[in-house]
Amino acid sequence: MRILLLCCLPVFVLISSCGDDVPPVPKPRSYPRVDYPERAYVPLAADYCRFTFERPSSTEVVQETTFFDEAPADPCWFDLRLDPALNGNIHFSYYPVTSYAQWEELRDEAFQLVGVHNQRASDIEEIVIHRDSADVHGVAFDIAGPAASPFQFFLTDTTRHFLRGALYFDTQVNPDSLAPVIEYVKEDIYRIVETLEWN
Repeated sequence: MRILLLCCLPVFVLISSCGDDVPPVPKPRSYPRVDYPERAYVPLAADYCRFTFERPSSTEVVQETTFFDEAPADPCWFDLRLDPALNGNIHFSYYPVTSYAQWEELRDEAFQLVGVHNQRASDIEEIVIHRDSADVHGVAFDIAGPAASPFQFFLTDTTRHFLRGALYFDTQVNPDSLAPVIEYVKEDIYRIVETLEWN
């Protein structure tokens, strides 16, 4: 009798636990925790550039020596490598302006490079930049959705200088997980824009 009871008990427990009609749902994936670097700024020390700005002290300046196996258009092409916890960089490309036609071409190219993201972006907000006291003007592009570059900008004085910047991450684009990091880095980019001075 005991043997029969011991054999039937597991079967009874198994049958009674199967009464729920709702199938189990796995928990959603969580995103890794990001330890943001403490905010502090230092001047850009790049003697090969014709401008200065305040950059995050947690970044590293790396001059570009090649662009698709060729020399860049100007020595002032560089990456601001973000803190390793943020896993990305801000790419800068500078062009000395020699004519109004060239300035128009550079401006149009900046809009075209942002336009490439139209297929994947859910929204592109254009933010006009005017700092008359420093003769710094331009447009920032806040790109929502799974675009390769979530934030781009160009700055110019319209006569001698044209600087373009683009934020990239060294990871698969996932707007949900990257959103807090993008917001953090955008504050640093705004600081760059607010402190840029032409030489």
